[in-house]
Amino acid sequence: MQNLKITIIQPNIFWEDIQANLDKYKTIISGIHETDVIVLPEMFTTGFSMKIDKLKESMDGPGVSWMKQLAKEKQAAVVGSLIIDENEKVYNRAVWAFPNGSLSVYDKHHLYTMGQEADHYTAGTTKTIIEYKGWKFCPLICYDLRFPVWARNAEDYDVLIYMANWPSPRHHVWKNLLTARAIENQSYCIGCNRTDSDGTGLSYLGDSALVSPKGFAEFMGEQELVQTFEISYSELHDFRKSFPLLNDRDQFKIL
Repeated sequence: MQNLKITIIQPNIFWEDIQANLDKYKTIISGIHETDVIVLPEMFTTGFSMKIDKLKESMDGPGVSWMKQLAKEKQAAVVGSLIIDENEKVYNRAVWAFPNGSLSVYDKHHLYTMGQEADHYTAGTTKTIIEYKGWKFCPLICYDLRFPVWARNAEDYDVLIYMANWPSPRHHVWKNLLTARAIENQSYCIGCNRTDSDGTGLSYLGDSALVSPKGFAEFMGEQELVQTFEISYSELHDFRKSFPLLNDRDQFKIL
């Protein structure tokens, strides 16, 4: 199986301004020439906002349409979360756009109650495993990172992806939990976070990352940045064969 190039976009997000963000990403991403997957943060078009009536969009809206076009232009998968209105419910939804125009989605399961997210959004109920170029991906969103049972690798996925707006007061938690999720699930773990501050005054220190299945992490620092990493299928599966800890994982069902 081929290695994959994963490009992480770590931006300062314009607060509640969808078009300004899409224009900005277009400029940032124009310099990417070879990659397989482009990862954007949580609510990458708006920031972590509760103004759903103003900012929600459908699956035919500007953000999703932009993702589909970008995936086609770059011949790469594109994943990020947006505020999506569907069937009279609003979701913090991770959208995965394939180069062929098809989509897969994951709706955030653990809503951040301390930030009133649960008062405005509907929680998703299922994990989504996405297959792309022979790899299996599990996309999750921000607060999901704190709940290891939800992330447990029962599906033998290869890459765990967290899209986030993870604030600086709990920055050390972000770094530690990304590393823990990679080790315990024997998978690559990608964290994509934002920088700077949002319209509520919360600050963000970035440190998006790629963490190896052995727990070795490459963090991206605090500045707005685009960085491409390469991951190895053979290294991952050779490690699983030589140290098959997933064979001893607990079996359970989430009710």
